[in-house]
Amino acid sequence: MTGRRAALGLGLAAGAASGAAAQGRPTLREAARGRGLVFGTAVQSQMLATDAGLRALAQREAELWVPAWEAKWGPVQPEEGRFEFAPLRALLQLAQPSGQRLRGHCLVWHEANPPWLAPALAEGPARARRVLEEHFRVVLGTTAPAMRDWDVVNEFIANPPGSDNPSASPGDLRDTPWLRALGPGYVELALRTARQLDRTLRLTLNDYGVEADTPPAAEKRARLLRQVRGLLDRGAPLDAIGIQAHLQMREPFRPEPFITFCQELRSMGLAVLVTELDIREPDVLAPNVPTRDQAVADYIGRFVSAALEGGVRTILTWGLADRESWLVSTPSVARADGATTRGLPFDDALRPKPFRDALLDAFARV
Repeated sequence: MTGRRAALGLGLAAGAASGAAAQGRPTLREAARGRGLVFGTAVQSQMLATDAGLRALAQREAELWVPAWEAKWGPVQPEEGRFEFAPLRALLQLAQPSGQRLRGHCLVWHEANPPWLAPALAEGPARARRVLEEHFRVVLGTTAPAMRDWDVVNEFIANPPGSDNPSASPGDLRDTPWLRALGPGYVELALRTARQLDRTLRLTLNDYGVEADTPPAAEKRARLLRQVRGLLDRGAPLDAIGIQAHLQMREPFRPEPFITFCQELRSMGLAVLVTELDIREPDVLAPNVPTRDQAVADYIGRFVSAALEGGVRTILTWGLADRESWLVSTPSVARADGATTRGLPFDDALRPKPFRDALLDAFARV
């Protein structure tokens, strides 16, 4: 289980996507590749295994798959010392015929953890460090042949005061069990541990809330830049920043500050990825579905075009179709009026929406 090429035991074929382009246009995968970009999406192995239409869509449209659940700490190590990789193996088997690559999400997060982890971290820094190092050793050693890019730490920047998030804090770092157990150096420790285990792995820090043209988003951008500069000044290994881009249409978006933000990260020698793109519609909906879809597409087009102008070369959506979206299934983000949020490129029936056209048009302008 601990060897680099042990438990998963599967490589990925390099073949191109199959399936005809919808509506006479190229697939998102083909259009991105033709411009030197990568398009991908989050997937879940059980959903793909039981939904043939969704599986075919993900195989046709996406170059890169991100396990939405299967690689998080809870499902991977539900009990201390017992590691479960069967769901990841299943995902690799589904990816193999159409040649998808996988990226890892995520090694350290304050959510999706098993019940045993918080008490272990509370025992003190020495215990917390051993737990982190062992998890990294087994997970990275097992997944190394197939997953060459990982979100090492997810959502580590605190939301500023004035944001609508209950975790708002005056400090740069989010208050988490990891911060309490290991202090502010835990992010650097995670990066160094991953690099020691795998010298060629792309190490990514992933976060949200930096996209909008609002004071809280501007402050969170500043916090992220400050923390990243500090890590790099200390020689910490870091290759990329992931911008989740769970967008909200009620928040204004202006391209210029976001482009500048991406360019600042690029000037530090880092790749910048959009990792979890989707969009919540406003509180008051437009009068009909075509008008709603066009408003979504307009916002998405402006955001993705700005990201690409800022140097982003990988665009990942958090799902492809509304019937798999967390914006529909998760009560805390679902619409209170009962309407289905139309926040992904394809609808419940897997039909392409203007969202998809907005992505294709943005790719074509690169």
